[in-house]
Amino acid sequence: MTATSLDADVEHALSTLPLEDKVALISGDGLWSTRADARLGLPRVIVSDGPVGVRGHRENEQHGSANFPSGTGLAASWDRSLLERIGRQLAAEARRAEVDVVLGPTINLHRSPLAGRNFECYSEDPLLTGDLAAAYVTGIQSLGIGACPKHFVANEAETDRTKVNNVLAARTLREAYLAPFENVVRNARPWMVMAAYNGVNGAPMTENALVAEPLKGEWGFDGAVVSDWHAVYSTTGSALAATDLAMPGPEKLWGAALVEAVRCGQVAEAEIDRKIRRLLTLGRRVTAGRNQAINPSDAGPLARAAAAAGTVLLENRDGVLPLRPAGPTSIALIGPAALEPRTQGGGSASVYPDYTVPPAAGLRNALGEGVRVTTTQGAWLADGLREPRPGECTFDGAPVQLRWLDAAGAVLETQAGRLTTLTRGRTGVPAGAAAVELSTLFTPHLSGSWQLGYKGIGLGEVTVDGVPVATADSRDRAGNLEEVLIGAPDVSGPVELTAGTAIHVALRFTWAGDFMLFRVGLGVAEPRLSQDAEIAAAVQAAREAEVAVVMVGTSGAVESEGFDRTSLRLPGAQDELVAAVIAANPRTVVVVNAGAPVEMPWRHDAAAVLLVWFPGMEMGNALADVLLGAVEPGGHLPTTWPAVLADAPVTTTAPRDGELAYTEGVHLGHRGWARQEPAPAYWFGHGLSYTTFAVSAFSLRHAGAGVSAVLTVKNTGTRAGKYVAQVYASAPGSEVDRPAFWLAGFGTVQLAAGESADLEVLLPVRSFEYWDEETGWVLEPTLFQLAPASDAGQAAGALAGPLAAHWDGAIA
Repeated sequence: MTATSLDADVEHALSTLPLEDKVALISGDGLWSTRADARLGLPRVIVSDGPVGVRGHRENEQHGSANFPSGTGLAASWDRSLLERIGRQLAAEARRAEVDVVLGPTINLHRSPLAGRNFECYSEDPLLTGDLAAAYVTGIQSLGIGACPKHFVANEAETDRTKVNNVLAARTLREAYLAPFENVVRNARPWMVMAAYNGVNGAPMTENALVAEPLKGEWGFDGAVVSDWHAVYSTTGSALAATDLAMPGPEKLWGAALVEAVRCGQVAEAEIDRKIRRLLTLGRRVTAGRNQAINPSDAGPLARAAAAAGTVLLENRDGVLPLRPAGPTSIALIGPAALEPRTQGGGSASVYPDYTVPPAAGLRNALGEGVRVTTTQGAWLADGLREPRPGECTFDGAPVQLRWLDAAGAVLETQAGRLTTLTRGRTGVPAGAAAVELSTLFTPHLSGSWQLGYKGIGLGEVTVDGVPVATADSRDRAGNLEEVLIGAPDVSGPVELTAGTAIHVALRFTWAGDFMLFRVGLGVAEPRLSQDAEIAAAVQAAREAEVAVVMVGTSGAVESEGFDRTSLRLPGAQDELVAAVIAANPRTVVVVNAGAPVEMPWRHDAAAVLLVWFPGMEMGNALADVLLGAVEPGGHLPTTWPAVLADAPVTTTAPRDGELAYTEGVHLGHRGWARQEPAPAYWFGHGLSYTTFAVSAFSLRHAGAGVSAVLTVKNTGTRAGKYVAQVYASAPGSEVDRPAFWLAGFGTVQLAAGESADLEVLLPVRSFEYWDEETGWVLEPTLFQLAPASDAGQAAGALAGPLAAHWDGAIA
């Protein structure tokens, strides 16, 4: 059958389909799937979060997945080829999880350092974001799995995200916030795009004209536009817009109400047909993709390499790093992130890792038995319960035993549980089950008064050796999916325990009867020393070691989807801990385990500062690789880090009277920092290496429809390393309000010690154009200055320096 006859058959079937059936097709069939229709040849399409892995559609923590670094960690590599490799590996993960479309990448910009979801996004810069996202999408889709860039558009904060109206000038939209989406749509042709929760210039994104133009019209996007989950807020407004699919489903606003709107003439049936045709295009791509073979592969080595490639060396005084493998005989590993490291951020981006390599394990694996590695808490990220650590809970070789119970309490099924926190959708619960019991033997490492309990929305009771210690009923809150996943309360009670003596802990949990998803997990909190005593113990450990490695970071209560940050300070007494350890041991390396900027008042006192972001499941091995010099810290900052929050160009994410105005215009990130004082702590693009580089020549030449820069680069150090070329531009004679300088192009090259190479960096014409509301994109007839710089802070000097070149905007 030819494509023409197939289309004719489909059009005939569509014309005869009852209206109720048509409307049902444009709403999801559950949390993670669309509705199939054999009459149209439309398959059921399975989608899944998230950008750092593929959680799968079953919502069942028993099914593990790879866990790659956070978006900021990946972007810190500045490496398109790495992002494409990550994409291909995610395609293999998706096939393993029976997923057709991965909901990612997240390509909103870092407008303010307070945005709670910055860790999931790539960068403050639209060019860096767009190019890396295009590589990621290309990698996924090259193997027949779809990608869904999100969240279209201007979704740069979490505060009131479903209600806020973000106000942006047309030029700001085009040059900054639409730019990464245009890049990925034109260059990688994604199968889906997700419309955001927020509104822009007066209309929610699921009802916004921007979805039609420029996305589907000017840019030629031929895929399907899906709403963010529960982001359809009206019947006619959203149906008349270019949103094609409401998720999850069935969406009531696109059910009987939409059928009635069509019948009474408020919405033309042709609008529904147009949406279905988009879903048919998606369905055909999915069907073809399922026939494409993907060879399974071990994600571990790539996750390890990616974590190291994004690790940023912020400071390195007297060359303390890398530590020589034959050097220190003892290392004190100190701090809350050493014992409870965060491999990923919170919210929909999270996955269930197949495994996690803790920092101490990574160091011990690399150093062997001859080096003493000790761990000390030092400070606490937050009050309340924490998840049990590996080894604290065990039951017949697994962390917990799960017993699924019917309404009468009879056992329906027994399972070994791989995690102490359960996340289950309806398909992850045995038929007839009304409750679950988690049982385990918990062995405390300290004697004293512990808090034992759980975290979850539902009816729960925790017992210790059969005695109830904590109970609560919050089933009336189960309809708030965001609270279920992010904001569930702690429920706990005190229990006196003896170090090394195991106790039987059981959690019986009953979910709401009409649940779509529940999450519940055991929680513990050990007896704590005073903060002064904790720091004193850390200081003693540091004094007794040749090298101290202090690991600090953010908690899930500070950095997550669902809310914005209120401060950039590290939670708890971590700053005091770092200062005390530095005073005790001059060879102190500070490792920052955070997804976005934090204040670091001690940064100039530490021997070295490493930023590992949320580095994924191979965290410990990658950290050991970098600390010991097995690999380079390959990262450069994808966003500017302020010394203190008050210095940042944008210091609020809170709307006023329902509106959030992007008053800074195109001057976001380093562009905004360039026109103010004081300077940041670390500029966009900053990153040190274990080797050194020199650029001896810089020239421009025409390249296709644009221009490219050619840099002659030499590795002047004693070991191999990665050079990240950053080319900045300025237009001092421009009659348009332009930034003082901006990133015009970037590239990377690996060089052996003493090796030289010519590196060509494409400079897209769009890097020099500006948006005029009447005429569109304009290449201004002015003289552009261009120069390579080691980071944005060096750009102004480089543009006035001897290597600077000029371009008059002429296209060959």
